[in-house]
Amino acid sequence: MTPLVDTHAHLDGEEFAADLPDVIGRFQAAGISRVFLPAIDLPSARRVMALSCRHPDVFRPMAGLHPEEVRADWADVLRQIEEMLQAAQSSAMPYIAVGEVGLDYYWSREYEKEQLAAFEQQVIWSVRYRLPLMIHCRKAQNEMVHILKTYRDQLPGGVFHCFTGNAIEAAQLLDFPQFSLGIGGVITFKKSHLPEVVRDIPLDRIVLETDSPYMAPVPMRGKRNESAYVRLVAEKIAESKLLPLEEIARQTTANVARIFGADTLK
Repeated sequence: MTPLVDTHAHLDGEEFAADLPDVIGRFQAAGISRVFLPAIDLPSARRVMALSCRHPDVFRPMAGLHPEEVRADWADVLRQIEEMLQAAQSSAMPYIAVGEVGLDYYWSREYEKEQLAAFEQQVIWSVRYRLPLMIHCRKAQNEMVHILKTYRDQLPGGVFHCFTGNAIEAAQLLDFPQFSLGIGGVITFKKSHLPEVVRDIPLDRIVLETDSPYMAPVPMRGKRNESAYVRLVAEKIAESKLLPLEEIARQTTANVARIFGADTLK
């Protein structure tokens, strides 16, 4: 079968410190060839790069400031992350995307203005360095779309990570033609409406993800998520779309190559 790609997993976290080699072995045995590692702040941008350099056959790093990590010092943090991003671009292991970035007003709007400014700055990086965006968005889709529209014709593309919305929200995001929707374990949850929504989303606009260690798919729900379980997501999409698993694997991996570049799979 065509190898699968987990486009979003936080395997640099302490949850995997004790058994990362085993985690790698399990996802390789499950047919996952590459795992993309988003950063959420400055330390994690360093960690995902170090992991990718240690395991260049499986990992690819991203650099970005997650909206929930935005504080009063956001501008200084972004300056340091951009310096790292620039330095790595001509190296053997460049950052493959600007991420995980976005807006999140689920818990608080304390840093609302700072989040907006930090997100727009990182959108500008995407344009400047021709790197795709890995976008996180909760309770802020209208604000996010407003910013993206400003740069619509300049953006190289990206992924709307952890999509769990309805058909109307999907259509609004798919109106950005260079972007795809990241589908993860939520699609397997008993009360999820995602199987019905995904049925009508073009397969060439979907990529697979786990968001490990969070949101493990059924039957692993409640346990630590890991990249091997992205196969369960692919199987559920195949079931929803009444397509062979191989077709899901072939097209979603082709989508990854289109968004992130074929070199990320070599």
